[in-house]
Amino acid sequence: MRELRRKNGWSLKDVSARSGISYSTLSKVENNKLSLTYDKLILLSRGLGVDMRVLFDAALTPDESTVPWVSARRSVARGLKGDDIETPAYRLSFLFEELSNKRMEPVVMRLKAQSLKDYGGLVRHPGEEMILVLEGAVDVCTDGYEPLNLRKHDSAYLDSTMGHAYLQAGPEGALLLAVCAGGLPQDVTKARAQSKERGILGRS
Repeated sequence: MRELRRKNGWSLKDVSARSGISYSTLSKVENNKLSLTYDKLILLSRGLGVDMRVLFDAALTPDESTVPWVSARRSVARGLKGDDIETPAYRLSFLFEELSNKRMEPVVMRLKAQSLKDYGGLVRHPGEEMILVLEGAVDVCTDGYEPLNLRKHDSAYLDSTMGHAYLQAGPEGALLLAVCAGGLPQDVTKARAQSKERGILGRS
């Protein structure tokens, strides 16, 4: 990180502004006093304008990071089955769980909450996400916008750092596909880890 920063003539404050990561955190990273989480590594690589691999491979130059890289991996999900987590607001089915270090997190959501109170309020987390309604109708609630009603096969794309919630908008229930890039809500990540530890469906 220090090498990339100096090559571009950036101070730690510049990198902080570009990445959204605090100055103190970046200083600790450069001095080997702190390791970044995956979400923060994504923010840092975007802020520095390089592929994340450059931050780990000293032999890889920033110029080489622009060369297309093919992992040649593939995964298939039959139907909508996946590792499940259930909360009072929704049931989540994570797809392609056998793949590690995915850049996207595809999740099928069966909505149950019909109000923000039932959902637990607006959530915020790093990254961006898109949703596609598969069944029923969904009310998308976000900071700064009026609720958006989506019907079957409607879709939306949003900044995940903006407060957001997905509510069931009709009596028939609602099913949607959400694809998150850059992170998941903290409560979902925690419930997911707990369910894997127990080897059963996680409930919160």
